[in-house]
Amino acid sequence: MKVTETKLAGVLILEPQVYRDERGYFLETYNQKRYASVPGLDVQFVQDNHSRSKKNVLRGLHFQKRRPQGKLIRVVTGHVWDVAVDIDRDSPTFRHWVGAHLKDDNQLQFYIPPGYAHGFCVLSESADLEYKCTEFYDPGDEVGVSWNDPELNIQWPVRTPVLSSRDAANPSLRSVVAR
Repeated sequence: MKVTETKLAGVLILEPQVYRDERGYFLETYNQKRYASVPGLDVQFVQDNHSRSKKNVLRGLHFQKRRPQGKLIRVVTGHVWDVAVDIDRDSPTFRHWVGAHLKDDNQLQFYIPPGYAHGFCVLSESADLEYKCTEFYDPGDEVGVSWNDPELNIQWPVRTPVLSSRDAANPSLRSVVAR
């Protein structure tokens, strides 16, 4: 497996070994021993999630405040632009972000450790995204940050995303961390 570090501490792009032939392909999407050998990935996953979204849907930016989740993300079908944002005001990369194109044909995975906000937008007609979490989902602990916060200046590849009413009302990161 190829591991690429990003400019954000602990945020990784993973390229698992894919065995392709005329019949199709095979890959291990997760192997605890192999992933635990990667610095920062010796974590316990406690929950698996599956999200299906239509083209131009943007979900995020979300995080849990008291019980932060690490996430190992992959796309099963389609193509998404996946983003991690450093929300730790004591970090030298506070408000910085990184993005990755996750596609069903590139099999890349994105690891976002606890302490980052996460969001993605769908670039194909639809996309199925699966992710493993290091902490259980707690709806009362979830916080949202505006997808188009000008201080973050995320270069989303969609101009007018389809948003949930909750995501459309998310505040700026500055107001969230001031609480």
